[in-house]
Amino acid sequence: MEQPWLKNYDQGVRASLRPYPQTTLADIVHGTATERPHHPALWFKGKTLDYGQMDGLSDAFAAGLVAQGVQKGDHVAILMANCPQYVLAELGVWKAGAIVASINPLYTGKELEHMLNECEAETVIVMSLFYDKVKEVQPKTKVKKVIVTNIKEYLPAVTMLLFTLVKEKKEGHRVTLQPGDLWFQDLMTQHRGAPRPDVVVDPDDPALILFTGGTTGHAKAAVGSHVGLVKSGLQISEWFKNALHDWEDGFLASLPLFHVFAAAGVQTAALVSHNFMALVPNPRDLTDVLDTIEKAKTSFVPGVPTFYVGLLDHPKVKSGKADLSPIKLCISGAAALLRDTKERFEAAANCRIVEGYALTESMMAIVCTPVDGKYKVGSVGMPVSDVAVRIVDSETGERDLPLGPENVGEILLKADQLMLGYYNRHEATEAMLKDGWLYTADLGYMDEDGYLFIVDRKKDVIKPSGFQVWPREVEEVIAAHPKVKEVGVAGVPDERTSEAVKAWIVLEEGQSATADEIRTWCRDHLAAYKVPKYIEFRTALPKSAVGKVLRRELAQEG
Repeated sequence: MEQPWLKNYDQGVRASLRPYPQTTLADIVHGTATERPHHPALWFKGKTLDYGQMDGLSDAFAAGLVAQGVQKGDHVAILMANCPQYVLAELGVWKAGAIVASINPLYTGKELEHMLNECEAETVIVMSLFYDKVKEVQPKTKVKKVIVTNIKEYLPAVTMLLFTLVKEKKEGHRVTLQPGDLWFQDLMTQHRGAPRPDVVVDPDDPALILFTGGTTGHAKAAVGSHVGLVKSGLQISEWFKNALHDWEDGFLASLPLFHVFAAAGVQTAALVSHNFMALVPNPRDLTDVLDTIEKAKTSFVPGVPTFYVGLLDHPKVKSGKADLSPIKLCISGAAALLRDTKERFEAAANCRIVEGYALTESMMAIVCTPVDGKYKVGSVGMPVSDVAVRIVDSETGERDLPLGPENVGEILLKADQLMLGYYNRHEATEAMLKDGWLYTADLGYMDEDGYLFIVDRKKDVIKPSGFQVWPREVEEVIAAHPKVKEVGVAGVPDERTSEAVKAWIVLEEGQSATADEIRTWCRDHLAAYKVPKYIEFRTALPKSAVGKVLRRELAQEG
């Protein structure tokens, strides 16, 4: 098939990395620890764990899991904020031959119950803050063993003491375990110095379960392989090789590790390139984010558009007191990055922001804008090494469409590391994966240079009086208004036109605007049928765990 993007790769970036090493992330970590045991691996609130410590501690945890009856192929759920225990737990689970099921700890009890049953987890590793929630739903699940960790366990000594005295009880971190449950640190202590369990882990074995966003129904469990994670990390490292270098850079890990962006992207790229991750437990604590960038000297800062908007609005950035000089490169994903946000942040941090596109099901087989090459407004870039894209007729899912903006169709992805399938969801897997191609349900087109442009989700298309309106296009126009900070657009029922365009808007602090003012702005940039019929001003918009505006939740509110 035609691959017009290859001629526009940055200098030195290879079209293919095949043959890929047949290995796992746990093996790569062990190799790094053997070569440079004192090289930094994790940075957390001022304390560093090196690769030797990370490898040894995860060996101990793996031995503890095996002693507790965890066997090869078992599903072990992790419910934590970003902290060293998260990474140690992942590596330990993999070394025990089990499969990590990463779950958002902020889900409600009902959502958590669904996900634990969906992945059939029998062991849960949970942060103490969320322990009661797990215990509440445990009787309705297959969970037999609960292992509990406290956020403070790998804090620097002084910070740990202050946390214990001031915050631990007040913020709900102090808990009393029920009979049969275990403390993470007790298990580590009991097996300190133990060798890695004698369990054969094949690179093609399942490694990770990530849950699809449940905004269109119940979340499904997408399963990725060990070698698939390695391939994603190597592809990302290759794409950024002219800006980021093995052994030299620090990766900010403020995106939650239960999300594909961090789990199969940031983390895998850091580990395969022997770099360190600076962990931030709350991505919305932008003061902590800025402190981490400054103190840990993170040169790679991944985020979502609202993350960069938030940083630009932070008092330290506005006053010029924030030190953004360590940043060499940023990548934005999960939602459209507006040109205004990109240009303002690049100016503030004196760095480049690239934009990426992937799905949970693609396990970070990504499309990305080049670091050095041409930036095209509205494009998410081109397929990286060994990733392919097709645009097909969205009605039939079969006929390939020609290049060009007039040929909008469904985006199909193909790569070695795509999910193995949805766990126990054979029909859903067959609907999503066909002949090695992942049917994304996203609509877009590819131009003559191989740049991909996302138009919108198939399910998000608004049809007032039979016309087709892409919410993203309307959002781009409204977001360009100087008084607008954030916007979400969706379709709502309407007696006259069946469906109407509605915009929910958050204004910049201290600004005021009217619906007519926004409509007048839109009429200068949009066809009449695309101008929002309804406009609602709000103080905040509902967002996902990574900060993506939830259009469907807005639409349900009406």
